[in-house]
Amino acid sequence: MSNPTAAMLVIGDEILSGRTRDANMYHLAGQLTRRGIDLREVRVISDRHEQIVAAVNDLRAGYDHVFTSGGIGPTHDDITADAVAAAFGVGLDVREDARAILAAHYERTGLELNAARLRMARIPDGAALIDNPVSSAPGFSLGNVHVMAGVPAVFQAMVAAVLPALAGGDALYSQSLTIQRGEGEIAADLGKLAQAHPELSIGCYPFQRDGAFGANVVIRGSDAAAVDAAMLRLSEIFPEVSG
Repeated sequence: MSNPTAAMLVIGDEILSGRTRDANMYHLAGQLTRRGIDLREVRVISDRHEQIVAAVNDLRAGYDHVFTSGGIGPTHDDITADAVAAAFGVGLDVREDARAILAAHYERTGLELNAARLRMARIPDGAALIDNPVSSAPGFSLGNVHVMAGVPAVFQAMVAAVLPALAGGDALYSQSLTIQRGEGEIAADLGKLAQAHPELSIGCYPFQRDGAFGANVVIRGSDAAAVDAAMLRLSEIFPEVSG
């Protein structure tokens, strides 16, 4: 049986403009790999309602899980909740359990739960809240879509809250080898190794250092013994290894 699949939807003009570097994809990919959920696609889109709606509907139809980051804060351009509700064709309003979470948080911090902050309690009908132990404002899951904040510390906390409830598959094992040759020199042998181990993923990632070409070869698979065997064979073919 194959592992569950997932996609990530990164929402935010600040990512596309280069003002903010996304760290959430890296974190999510690692957590899903350990859970045995295969991350198959990542999209980065702007803060446009119609684009978010279309992307959510496309991805949720194609994958077992969709994880979004960004656009659930208190400002006017935080429109992810509105767009997800529209994608599912459900209503959106301030929900009392989400309001209570925010009210308790702002009472503790001595700040006012004003209209802007109350926007973060707007939850689509039928959604389940995602806990946020960092700043309290919850994310939510609706169907197979898990809507999370873009701030990395909050995103990571929400991922930790969601993943235990999701069915996983076989965790992937990974090993890597650095080969001091260019891709063109090792391609034929790597192709033969891949043919001999169709159950494994064998990736080649080239680099250039101090004028010399090399490649990092990464072997991944759910069978640790098969990964070990392929890595041993790789090291026999290419003994000039630096790591």
